Formats: sequence, C-alpha cells, structure tokens
Amino acid sequence: MTAVTADTASIVKGGSLRRSRRWALITSYVCLGLFAIFFLTPPFYALVTATKSTEEISNQNTSPWLPSMSPTLSNIETLWTQTDFPIYLRNSAVVTVCVVAITMVIAVPAAFSLGRMKFWGSGVLATGVFLTYLVPDTLLFLPLFKVVGSFGLLNSYWGLVLVYPTLTVPFCTWIMIGYFQSIPKELDEAALIDGANHLQMLFKIFIPVALPGLIAATIFAFTACWAEFVYPMAFIFTSSQQVLTAGTITTLVKADVYQWGMIMTAQLIAAMPPLILYAFLMDYYIAGLTAGATKG
Repeated sequence: MTAVTADTASIVKGGSLRRSRRWALITSYVCLGLFAIFFLTPPFYALVTATKSTEEISNQNTSPWLPSMSPTLSNIETLWTQTDFPIYLRNSAVVTVCVVAITMVIAVPAAFSLGRMKFWGSGVLATGVFLTYLVPDTLLFLPLFKVVGSFGLLNSYWGLVLVYPTLTVPFCTWIMIGYFQSIPKELDEAALIDGANHLQMLFKIFIPVALPGLIAATIFAFTACWAEFVYPMAFIFTSSQQVLTAGTITTLVKADVYQWGMIMTAQLIAAMPPLILYAFLMDYYIAGLTAGATKG
C-alpha cells in the first residue's frame, strides 16, 4: 500500500512538473514574441518609409505603416549620388578602424598587467580605469575641445581618432581584466617554468586563450565609435571631414524640413555593419562579457 501511494505521488509530482515546465515555456515564448515585435517595429517602419517617395510619405490619407504599392529605390540613389553620404561612410570607416586598433593596443596590455601581474594598488587602479568610463561625454567634450584645438585637429576626423579612445579604452580594459582573471593560474606557472617572460606569455598564451574577450572588446569599441554623435557635432564643421552620424543629420535636416525617405535609408545603411558584426560574433561577445561572472 505504501509503495502504491509513493508511485502515485511521484506520478502526480512528475505531471505537475511537466505542466509547470510547459507553462513556463509558453510564457517565455509569448514574452519573446512581444519583445521581438517591439524591437523590430522601428526597423520595419524605417524600411517601409525608405521605399516610399516623398509624395507618399507626405500623404496624410494613407497609413505610414503600410508598404508602398510601388516601392522605389530613388531615396538610396539620391542619397548616394547627390549628397556627401559616401564621404561620411568612408570617414566613419577610417575613424572606426583606427580607434579600434588603438584601443586594442592599449587595452590588452593594460588589462593583462592589471588582471594577472598583481602589484600594490592594482585593484584600485583597475576600478579607477572603469570609473573613467562612467563620466558622460557631454561633460568631457568642452575640455577635449581645447585639447583637440591645441593639437590643430579641429575640423578633422583625426581629432575624433584622438578623443574616441577616451570612450573605448576604459571599458575594453575592464572587459579584458575580467577575462584574463578567469584564465587558470596554472598557465602562468607552466609558462614561467618553461622560461617565458610576461610579454611572451601575453602573446603566445593569453591572447589566443582570451579570444572571446578580445572579440567582445573589439565589438564594443566598434559600436561606440560607429554610433558616437556628440564629438563629431562639436569638433567637425565641414562635410568633407564629417562622419556618418552627425553628417547625415546636418545634410538631411534643414530647419524644419526633414527628408524622411533618405533619413530612413541612411539609417538602414548605417545599421548594417554593426548588425553583420553582431550576427556572426554574438556567441563570442556574450562569452567575453560573462567571463568574469564564473571566475574562481
């Protein structure tokens, strides 16, 4: 009798767990669907608007959410041939590549020294490096304006190459510190026994092992540079030196006239490089950001 009761209780418990799991999955998928709809609505609206002519966009009798019955590519053609958008795109690419390279050259050795070469004050210094990232760029662009002007780099995108690392280096260093600290200490000991110095340890052991962290830091630096708006607006005055974010606004918005078709087209084109980057490297990005959470 006792065995039958125990079996019945286990069956009831198992059925209850299965029902709970099923409802948890249903709830998760419903929430995921709602979030997907919420976050995909802006790009859908941008795509619909980008394929409409100016007359269709201005027509108040049609829904702005419905695609055009006769989609057009005139917006992208006008944007590419009659504006400085290709110049902005090229300038953004040059600035981003240079800043990402500078960031990695500075952040990786700094993170290695702070994360693996323990010395007096290293923990405080690492925290201080991260705290500098929390200072908003809206407070920094005034003193940085003076710094950039003293180097003669105002109205030049090379001035952005000078100031963007103030945004990227602190956070990338923090990411890499967490990843370097998650690597087992036995690797250090084995390398030291084999006669390797710290520079050899960094390039031959830690950088290959810490590849997800490097990719996460690279993606962050790329995104921060590609999407930055305040510094280009403050430091650049001519179209030939302007970058994508600020250049698009200054070109396509004149007083109260908004060229919505070309603005949405420019937005979609500008979103493609980060989107492609995240699509192919998302797993590495997540692994790099969460590495420090499982340390020890």
